[in-house]
Amino acid sequence: MRHFTTTAIATLTVLSLVACENSYRTTEQGPSLPSPTVMAEAAYASPLKMQRDRLMMPPAFEQDTEQYEETDPNPVRLTALEPVSTFSSDVDTTSYAVMRRYIRQNNILPPSDAVRVEEFVNYFDYDYAEPASADQPFTPTVWVTSAPWRDGAKLMHIGVKGYDLAPDEEQAANIVLLLDVSSSMGAANKLPLVKKSVNLMLDQMNENDTISIVVYAGAAGVVLEPTPASRKTKIRRALENLSAGGSTAGGEGLALAYDLAEENFSEDKINRIVLATDGDFNVGTVDADSLEDYVARKRDKGIYLTVLGFGEGNYNDVIAQRLAQNGNGSAAYIDTLEEARKVLVREFRSTVFPIARDLKFQVEFNPATVAEYRLIGYETRLLNTEDFNNDAVDAGDIGAGHTVTALYEIVTVESDARLIDPLRYQTQNDTQGSVDEFAFVKLRYKLPESEKSDLLTVPVLVKDQYDTLQSAPRDARYAAAVAAYGQKLQRAGHTDYFDWDEIISLAQDSRGNDPYGQRAEFVQLVRAAKTASGDAKQK
Repeated sequence: MRHFTTTAIATLTVLSLVACENSYRTTEQGPSLPSPTVMAEAAYASPLKMQRDRLMMPPAFEQDTEQYEETDPNPVRLTALEPVSTFSSDVDTTSYAVMRRYIRQNNILPPSDAVRVEEFVNYFDYDYAEPASADQPFTPTVWVTSAPWRDGAKLMHIGVKGYDLAPDEEQAANIVLLLDVSSSMGAANKLPLVKKSVNLMLDQMNENDTISIVVYAGAAGVVLEPTPASRKTKIRRALENLSAGGSTAGGEGLALAYDLAEENFSEDKINRIVLATDGDFNVGTVDADSLEDYVARKRDKGIYLTVLGFGEGNYNDVIAQRLAQNGNGSAAYIDTLEEARKVLVREFRSTVFPIARDLKFQVEFNPATVAEYRLIGYETRLLNTEDFNNDAVDAGDIGAGHTVTALYEIVTVESDARLIDPLRYQTQNDTQGSVDEFAFVKLRYKLPESEKSDLLTVPVLVKDQYDTLQSAPRDARYAAAVAAYGQKLQRAGHTDYFDWDEIISLAQDSRGNDPYGQRAEFVQLVRAAKTASGDAKQK
């Protein structure tokens, strides 16, 4: 009797939703066939199936089921043997927000593989030179100062800021929301937070933008056909009617979202899919290699992908990162509503509107002045030397007003801090300008409508270095504090003798303007890490 009552209630609930939806469509658009919402509900949310899913739902996920790509920190390179370093830009911030969730919610340090130091550094904005126009969207900024964690070593700081589009320069956006509504998304920090986050994003869109919604669980369905963003009531009602249940047919959902984007593709708009998921794809095409190949093929048609991660316990960072990198988009992790405001309100334009594609960095170090170097972070973004000049090789895309930062630890030839002994049987041949330069920095990028890259270069002059860390720009010191913290959590050994209190002091001293309290929050996270009860299990 109890089972019959539960099923009857579920049936009445679904019938009520169907009636409300049909009534709403009749009011707004006149009589019509059953809506895409109803068709999608029929695919994965029948009363009996909802009841079965609840009965078969697995127990609460444990923290160590999360998946992060196994990486090793970059090694120290001997300049005489490997003078050139090449990597793709990265503006993702997932790793920082994941770290914050581990420390705040669980009072433990994140797994070392979850730590990508470049994403810690790039979580914050820095005061770099402003580019003059969209035709040359970057002006490189380079600072060289003392490394705070090792006497005798230096820190080379490379930063660029993307051209910030004025409102009248922005293209309209055609956005397909791809929302995971499987049973694993039922927690408060998953689908309910997705809905709140999308509502924040909706407020940033204008009447020329369009939005549609595809959902997936045991099957995929369209719950909102392309709709002008000005029809906010209709869009919000479609969002509110979503509920979690079923397995996770992520591959099928991706295919349907791309089909919808292609059907409504516009050359005059930014065509982008925004995927919100915990990454737990467990039905259909689930391996990361197949999914990233599929996304890369669609990227070539001008449809880009942004990935927003949610939740804990079963979060699959491997799939989220690979999809974003191959989809010419960024990846972010939304652990709080405030993080949603950062990503989808304050950084909405940089998330949606690209001002350059395939940004690559290549640094040639001068063996006459630099004995060895180490790239801090970017382990998953490394490129071969020849990839730099190959326009067919994909790299990171940069949105309007976004900053990108990269840090190298370098040791000069006269320093006692060298970790690698000089070569006995090789002499160094001086090159042009070698005694005056630490390095030569090159950037390659494509303008949004171009398939041919442009080149920017800047020499790093010895005379322009700052004698002490304290004399360096405030943002150089703050980025150094963040990098020290990230390396400490990465457990690579490079910052073992630079303790938590020294990181806190450096960050406090260089905090500067902090309108949203993010830099103050960082200091609190360092304090919390200092007293955390332990480490998360490493998979």
